[in-house]
Amino acid sequence: MRAPRFWERKSPSLPARLLSPAAAIYGRVAASRMRRPGRRAEIPVLCVGNFTAGGAGKTPTALAIAEILTEAGETPAFLSRGYGGRLAGPVQVRIDHTAADVGDEPLLLAGMAPTVVSRDRPRGAGLAVETGATVIVMDDGLQNPSLLKDGAIAVIDGATGIGNGLPLPAGPLRAPMEAQWPAVDAVVVIGEGEPGTALAAEAERRGKRAFRGVLEPDPAVVESLSGRPLLAFAGIGRPDKFFATLRACGLTVAQAVAFADHHAFDASDIASLKGEAERRGLQPVTTEKDLVRIEGAAALPPWPELRALPVRLRLEDPQSFRRFLLRRIAGRRTGLPPDAPSG
Repeated sequence: MRAPRFWERKSPSLPARLLSPAAAIYGRVAASRMRRPGRRAEIPVLCVGNFTAGGAGKTPTALAIAEILTEAGETPAFLSRGYGGRLAGPVQVRIDHTAADVGDEPLLLAGMAPTVVSRDRPRGAGLAVETGATVIVMDDGLQNPSLLKDGAIAVIDGATGIGNGLPLPAGPLRAPMEAQWPAVDAVVVIGEGEPGTALAAEAERRGKRAFRGVLEPDPAVVESLSGRPLLAFAGIGRPDKFFATLRACGLTVAQAVAFADHHAFDASDIASLKGEAERRGLQPVTTEKDLVRIEGAAALPPWPELRALPVRLRLEDPQSFRRFLLRRIAGRRTGLPPDAPSG
């Protein structure tokens, strides 16, 4: 689904108020679920998730964490539910898997480190250990209590924060904030905006670490697209954010087409987009997640002209973030509480 506009308003609108009884029920159930006991994996588990539904930069953050851990001498493996894929797992992502099998995000993660898809997180953690991993980076699952976390990080979009602050379906929250704050150890605010700044301050007030960063597009791809009118399309949590990124790079978005998050592109979608691009002489461009879904769909014809714009997370203080991660891991291994924040 596409996030309704009223989710992003600072105060609840009429649609949000009408949905508030359903949100109250959803919130109570979600909060109760988060209090369930979980199992501990054989190795440390770092979880990267969101307070809200929709895109905030979780996958680039997970990739950045794996890169930091690898440079520190660890052997990370990703653990994902595999949203949108048909395989329940546990299964390790292979080169012949498609987004229809394991979801789009695991395909991107598997380019960095071994990636396990499992709807049963504890069983998936067991398979991750068998791959030789020394640390599990759990992609999503912040609200899933089945696997205990040694470090939990909530990724926040600086521009939207937690929207109107209400649980689904009245707002974007996956659970009430009072149930979610105790489950996190740090926040990573991506991009500028008062909502993100306020949440970072709230995190620090509650004794959590707050980090900031930005998503940087691949400069070589930006250069290759420069001077060419674009047909941009995206089926992610916030398609407008992708279009804004293109424009911020100085690129010309002649037409923007938004689809629902994790949209399963079919032949008619591609025929329409391809025909429009050819008719108007536009260069088609999309996100990495959308590209892996399209390229892996056997029913779709090849589209060699289609480009993706990769992005990566650049942290304002990477050394402090590195120390935070390694202290969480060391705390698990030694049985001692992590050191007090510094830096």
